[in-house]
Amino acid sequence: MGDPWGFLRTPCETPRRRPVGLRLQDWREVYEPLPDEGLRWQAGRCMDCGVPFCHQGCPLGNLIPEWNDLVARDNWREASERLHATNNFPEFTGVLCPAPCEAACVLAINSDPVTIKQVELQIVDHAWGQGWVTPLPPKTRTGRTVAVIGSGPAGLAAAQQLTRVGHDVVVCERADRIGGLLRYGIPEFKMEKHRLDRRLEQMRAEGTIFHPGLEVGVDLTVDELRSRSDAVVLAGGATAPRELPAPGRELDGVHPAMDYLTWANRVQEGDVEVSPITAVGKDVVIIGGGDTGTDCLGTVHRQRARSVAHLDIRPRPPDQRTEDMPWPTYPGIYRTAPAQEEGGARLFSVDTLEFLGDSDGRLRGIRTAEGFRDENKVFHPTGGTTEIPAQLALVALGFVGPERGRLLADLGVDLDGRGNVARDENFMSSVEGVFVAGDMGRGQSLIVWAIAEGRAAAAGVDALLTGRDVLPRPIRPTDRPIA
Repeated sequence: MGDPWGFLRTPCETPRRRPVGLRLQDWREVYEPLPDEGLRWQAGRCMDCGVPFCHQGCPLGNLIPEWNDLVARDNWREASERLHATNNFPEFTGVLCPAPCEAACVLAINSDPVTIKQVELQIVDHAWGQGWVTPLPPKTRTGRTVAVIGSGPAGLAAAQQLTRVGHDVVVCERADRIGGLLRYGIPEFKMEKHRLDRRLEQMRAEGTIFHPGLEVGVDLTVDELRSRSDAVVLAGGATAPRELPAPGRELDGVHPAMDYLTWANRVQEGDVEVSPITAVGKDVVIIGGGDTGTDCLGTVHRQRARSVAHLDIRPRPPDQRTEDMPWPTYPGIYRTAPAQEEGGARLFSVDTLEFLGDSDGRLRGIRTAEGFRDENKVFHPTGGTTEIPAQLALVALGFVGPERGRLLADLGVDLDGRGNVARDENFMSSVEGVFVAGDMGRGQSLIVWAIAEGRAAAAGVDALLTGRDVLPRPIRPTDRPIA
């Protein structure tokens, strides 16, 4: 290692967040990079432990100790090669992944873990800046065509892997731009879209063909798709939102979180000047304490809401690990995201009872109650009710699985007990030649799992079409995160 005593001598330094007052004036990313020298010291904290549990925390199998050591030794180019060996899009995970690798770091047993995620991000940013990230087109072609449905991280990872081994890959995306949730679900302040756009240019140069604005099952029939393709990869995500069956849900002013985030991103893309769903000057309530709700919170702040309350039906998490969340599991502890640092009331153990409207059918408030959920997730109020003023309510309760539209019906694929597309050990569905990757088969999950599934599904496709075994299979469909 660069410094075998680094984990003892060097204190942990995390990336700084831009000042709240400054970052609320724009939509740029919140975090600032560490100076290269400082990052080398942080990478040098990696202790070359006998069993690197960070590998177990990362479904991609990232070679974390190797590229930490290379950065510590100032060997950025080789670090980039090691990083890209297991991850097609390290800049996506570097800004969006919650870093289960850091929770599993051996240092995290009794100290601050290595800042793995930041090292990863700055390696790839350094590589782009130096011109080391270039297209890798195949040397030979197989003559086989693969259609990838969906252009989120799972679909893009599968497409890039399959293109690079010589298949003709066509990515079909029903939205008007490529990127899936990376494009329209992730706010600009969390990931600036130039990171996505430059990867798409790399993929186009490698030979991947993109068809935005094409919904399979509607604009192109499934029969036409199958007749033009030797294999299909379903990577459409788990986009069916979990609803809130409370009285008043139909009121004007109550919206699914993804509708709100999509329009906010369209404003940043220049499609419209003002979003039709806006928080400007309004009292806002966000229902749901996960990442999507937090993304809404940061967006609401930048749209200059009058007030905002962020509701979570779960109790406030503990500040430190408890017995039921031992190392190296990912701990459900209390964290303050940048959006929560920016303001708003954060309320725990609160259930939404009713949306309240005025005589014109517009939302004017929300009635809530404090309480707790039992082991069957039944909520039990422990006091009276509270009315929170609101002219905009955003429902951010996650997703229940893939949409049950023409695509799945016409393909005739089987679903599992959770409503996701069932698949075998090779990520193939019940229909020969139709594979599934990412949230569509796994259920709502993390970006790092989506990329790993895209890579693994690509290996299954290539093996079916060619009989060879050349692509890595980082995970199996039955693999689950440490929990």
